[in-house]
Amino acid sequence: MNLRRVKQLGVWLLIASVIGVSGCGPVHFAVGVSPGDQELKSTTVSRDGHWFSDQVAVIDVSGLIMNAPKPGLIQPGENPVSALHEKLQEAADDRRVKAVVLRLNTPGGGVTASDAMYRDVLRFKRESGKPVVALMMDVTASGGYYVACAADQIVTYPTSVVGSIGVIVQTISVKPALAKIGIHAEALTSGKNKDAGSPLSTLTDDHRQVLQGLVDDYYARFVSLVREARPGIPTDRFADLTDGRVVSGEHAAALGLADRVGDIYTAGELAAQLAGIKHADLIVYHRRLEYVGSPYALGPGAPATGGSSPGTQINLMQLNMTGSLPGFDAPVGVYYLWRPDLP
Repeated sequence: MNLRRVKQLGVWLLIASVIGVSGCGPVHFAVGVSPGDQELKSTTVSRDGHWFSDQVAVIDVSGLIMNAPKPGLIQPGENPVSALHEKLQEAADDRRVKAVVLRLNTPGGGVTASDAMYRDVLRFKRESGKPVVALMMDVTASGGYYVACAADQIVTYPTSVVGSIGVIVQTISVKPALAKIGIHAEALTSGKNKDAGSPLSTLTDDHRQVLQGLVDDYYARFVSLVREARPGIPTDRFADLTDGRVVSGEHAAALGLADRVGDIYTAGELAAQLAGIKHADLIVYHRRLEYVGSPYALGPGAPATGGSSPGTQINLMQLNMTGSLPGFDAPVGVYYLWRPDLP
């Protein structure tokens, strides 16, 4: 086979692989994308039928919340905290945008990343004077609900999974297993609690006390935030609803965790109402090469669970390990996270 035939075959294989990955949907193929190509643009996804209408911007927070680029197939994905900040700034600067629908589809994530998003939404409201309505999709749990509390009102689908307000430190020890195969691990530490939670040590009572203090601190912060943001939650139900459980969107609205049951259009109309306008188009901010064809389009590579199935109890995880647990696609750190599939 001559060199020309080899090159032709390589081209056809590349075309076939692109078609195989993309299926029958829209294909965007770019080589050497420059930073300028990544600037945000807006696409109108729902028109109200009036000329020169005002706009309500739909901004998505999807997948695992972390202050780091998400892992991607070929290259790292976006940093969710940075992307939210950029889109809120765009909405603040756009005079036609009168309100924001913050569409949440996330099991939560990093404690600090969740708090950074929460603060960014509050700052946007304060500095722009534009209202924010949170819309809870498949899952709005733990850190995701933390972010939702920054909104003026919350709309939920009746089938949404909502809540997981609580904290847990999940530790794992492989020391007994290593001992069975003749491996002895010993750490030299500067203090008795330096290796608390390490998988190569045994959790002592002192370790438990330190980690429990961390849990209590973060839990008090989370509960205080919910109590302030959701005064409609009945006092006699508050302790139950903040014990880490999840509820359906329909029950969330009935119990005060959300304001009403609805959909993207309900959230858009409510946002327009809070902004004092009668007519508004829905727009979505996205990168230039991303296809947005309807109000239901989400950001790329952003499943509700950050790449794997969602989980329930794990709102906060502290793992002093050099890597992640199998199936846990997040950096080592402290998390508000809903993941029942992890031990």
